[in-house]
Amino acid sequence: MAKDQVEQDLMHYDALAQEALRGVVKAALKRAASPGGIPGAHHFYITFKTKAPGVSIPPELVERYPDEMTIVLQHQFWDLGPGETFFTVTLRFGGQPKRLSVPYAALTRFYDPHVQFLLPFEPIASAELETLPVKPRKSAAKPAAEADEAPPEAKDADDDKVVAPAAEEPKIVSLDQFRKK
Repeated sequence: MAKDQVEQDLMHYDALAQEALRGVVKAALKRAASPGGIPGAHHFYITFKTKAPGVSIPPELVERYPDEMTIVLQHQFWDLGPGETFFTVTLRFGGQPKRLSVPYAALTRFYDPHVQFLLPFEPIASAELETLPVKPRKSAAKPAAEADEAPPEAKDADDDKVVAPAAEEPKIVSLDQFRKK
């Protein structure tokens, strides 16, 4: 065998590394879901493919964000439930609470602007999902009456919750307002 010939990666190390980095997101969300909430000034921009397998969001959001959507977890989110293969969260859209369920495999970006920490992801293809060790998905959905209830002190801050580029526009978001001066 020639020295310059590259062997085929039958271990799929790229996919394994991506899955390990998704574990960082899962750990961060577990901390955020703890009684103390997100510590300090940390907050998360989480971008995901809206039509990826396992994503469960209201149809009007899929219509509004047909490819990708970015949610912000900072001050106003409820019922954050980080599971083994997906997370759930309730956010307000147009003043109405909506429940989202997002598999970690659907993530394309995780960003904490407080410390300028960015993890870009390649969406996992269905074939790759079959080769990775994944626990069966359990439903974490709450009854509709519970999901729609928001704490009384909550304010409607829709503009802070979703930052998703239109299909034709560049995917550039200015984060200057979040940087320390």
